[in-house]
Amino acid sequence: MTLQEIRERTYKPVDAWWTVLLVDPLASRLVRLVAPYRWITPNILTLIASIFGFGAAACFAVGETWYLVAGGLLFHISFVVDCMDGKIARLNGTGTMFGQWLDFVLDRVRVFFIALALFGGQFVRTDDVAWLWLMAVAVFLDLFRYLNSAQMAKVRRSMKDQINAYREPLRAAQAEAAAEMGEPSSEMPEPESTPARKGSMKNRIGETLRRNRIRTHLFSGIEYEMFVFIVGPITGLMFSVTIAAGVALLAFESFLIFKLLRACQKFPGQLEAARVAYEEHEAEQNAAVPQQNAPATATVTA
Repeated sequence: MTLQEIRERTYKPVDAWWTVLLVDPLASRLVRLVAPYRWITPNILTLIASIFGFGAAACFAVGETWYLVAGGLLFHISFVVDCMDGKIARLNGTGTMFGQWLDFVLDRVRVFFIALALFGGQFVRTDDVAWLWLMAVAVFLDLFRYLNSAQMAKVRRSMKDQINAYREPLRAAQAEAAAEMGEPSSEMPEPESTPARKGSMKNRIGETLRRNRIRTHLFSGIEYEMFVFIVGPITGLMFSVTIAAGVALLAFESFLIFKLLRACQKFPGQLEAARVAYEEHEAEQNAAVPQQNAPATATVTA
């Protein structure tokens, strides 16, 4: 299998810029090497990623300069291997529901112990309680990001499902009517679709990022962890980098929360419009049925 085929079958359409630029080029080549060996399953790669992660934690716990650098490099290797498990699952079709659970749980456990080792190690070396406060903030922000992302996805999925409960029957009816008439069916617009202003700076930037597989959410949880556990330790600027990364994460999460708020404010009107359209369609269908089933009038002659 060529490297291009692996990229086409395993790359996500859009991903975090750290993953696209600093992880995928290496991970795809490693996937090409291990893919023929079917005993190397996604779960095994998840466990290997955890081993590298705990190796990073051990280095961080020492707290000295070169151990911090080694810990940052091991954490990056851990993340590369962690990205490989999903690619192998998509490539070989060996993913399982248990594997998804294992990957999620070990990710969270790994990050917690790495944060404990990194900031706890600095507290032991300096006896400065500020490192413990920084650890609490770092762990809280990482947990908040995960919970917030999952809950926002749940809310958006719920709104979409409620609207689609009215829209899907209409789409099916339109497709059936178009098929009977031999015409292409017209898709109904999505609830949140809005016309884009062509040529605006925002749209040009967004199109450029998406063309290079980079999502517009430029500072997500991935970038946060990479800056805290790689950039900070390697540069020796752990305190300032962690604070800056936390501020950037909160800024982007606040923007996502604002977008969710706007979507929730529009939702009642969109749901009502979908309901009205559905009821009008049902009324038209019910009115057409009696006419089709009405008995023909018989003419009696003497």
